[in-house]
Amino acid sequence: MLREQLERVSFDDVDLAGKRLLIFIVAYNAETTIEKVLSRIPAGLLGNEVEVLIIDDSSKDDTFARGLRYQQHNCELKITVLRTPENQGYGGNQKLGYRYAIDNGFDIVALIHGDGQYAPEKLPELLRPLLRAEADAVLGSRMIDKRAARRGGMPFYKWIGNQILTTFQNRVLGTRLSEFHSGYRLYSTKALAQIPFERNTNDFHFDTEIIIQLALKRLRIVELAIPTFYGHEICYVNGLKYAWNIFKSTIRARLCRLHLFYDQKFDVQSVEEVYDLKLGFSSSHTAAIKAARSGGRILDVGCGQGLLAAELAKKGCHVTGMDRHIPAAGSAPADIEFIRWDLDRREFPVNVSQFDQIFLLDIIEHLKEPGHFMDELRFATGCKRPEIVLTTANIGFIATRLMLLLGQFNYGKKGILDVTHTRLFTFRSMRELLRQSGYKILEARGIPAPFPVAIGNNFIAGALLRLNTMLIWLSKGLFSYQIFVRAEAMPTVNNLLNETISGSTALKAELLGQAA
Repeated sequence: MLREQLERVSFDDVDLAGKRLLIFIVAYNAETTIEKVLSRIPAGLLGNEVEVLIIDDSSKDDTFARGLRYQQHNCELKITVLRTPENQGYGGNQKLGYRYAIDNGFDIVALIHGDGQYAPEKLPELLRPLLRAEADAVLGSRMIDKRAARRGGMPFYKWIGNQILTTFQNRVLGTRLSEFHSGYRLYSTKALAQIPFERNTNDFHFDTEIIIQLALKRLRIVELAIPTFYGHEICYVNGLKYAWNIFKSTIRARLCRLHLFYDQKFDVQSVEEVYDLKLGFSSSHTAAIKAARSGGRILDVGCGQGLLAAELAKKGCHVTGMDRHIPAAGSAPADIEFIRWDLDRREFPVNVSQFDQIFLLDIIEHLKEPGHFMDELRFATGCKRPEIVLTTANIGFIATRLMLLLGQFNYGKKGILDVTHTRLFTFRSMRELLRQSGYKILEARGIPAPFPVAIGNNFIAGALLRLNTMLIWLSKGLFSYQIFVRAEAMPTVNNLLNETISGSTALKAELLGQAA
């Protein structure tokens, strides 16, 4: 059957166009097959720009010796044979090969197995999308034609398990691959250099984790059909353990994308300095906009690119934005004043007492000394009593508590445990900070999790928002994703004393005048 399938494969030479190709063979206890696999590599590929790398993962048989023998009998070919000092596992072996490819300046690395399960004859066809710059990774799939996989000898339990796992992974990760579980892969080394593959498992689900990383990085993955062949090779995979590991890795990756969990190996996107507005549903932004007084003067501390300031301006508010990162000249709304300023500095570059409201949205958790900042802000307001509109993450949120219960406390790119957060608050600790800093709390309520941002603005997100809102009514400390506070800055003791003295003097003069 395999011979019939391979007769349809084109054996034409492939023009590498100056690209350097590494054919990487992972091998373990493959003494009976390694030389056959080497001999099946199309001769048209074996030129000056191509090297074959065999890494024997401390086999218990003569795999290494057989690889060396083939190397000696084929001196015209560039073949490197290595043996690990101790067994690294299937994933660990791949890490070595990919690091070798990157460090030695190869453009493409093609992974095949030393047991002959994947046909080397298909390499020319699988190479073409990479050579045409149409893909960053090419996966050989046995499941594009699912019936062909069974005809090729794939056991039924593996066939059905492959489809169940792939369907689950596609659904959770938002991908559309026909198979996650083929070991026949070709990668651009530029793509490999962009993902932290060395953080991946050394076990068999390494293949899944590297696909997840490619997908999260939005690199281009192309699938091409390959023939299925099951011979007499020994399978070292524990099926149930493999399926459980696949399930865990997929769920962890999804939770990372939702910013409910953090795993360094799935941290492939750059840190976002600019956050989008959360409008159209119950959120900290919609609550803040509703709290803004029409026509009032507002100081938006930590304004970023001015997205919220623009919404406040639509209400007729006169807004001044202040942040380290402000819009470039000419790109900001003309009716908003922006001031570039490091919020960790003690003094303020503007007369704070002139504002009716001061917005501190998702800012206080980023400050090195939030208590001192609030003290300085109150002092700067003078004898005025501006309203403070403040939001921050609630570290007491149920998801964070469950993570702690499971022994997890990892910072991520966004959410409650954003890597840029330096201080974390509960409702109680926030109230205490404000009271000790001299603020009268007018309102303190919970904000639900931003489900529409995580899963799209759809019916499910709406239902989850309504449920979250109901649960906040039962326990805002447990079910609030964010804390929303309106507070009033009270005069300092010095200011109040001065008011008391001046007011008493005026009252005394009035009373004496009446008596006279």
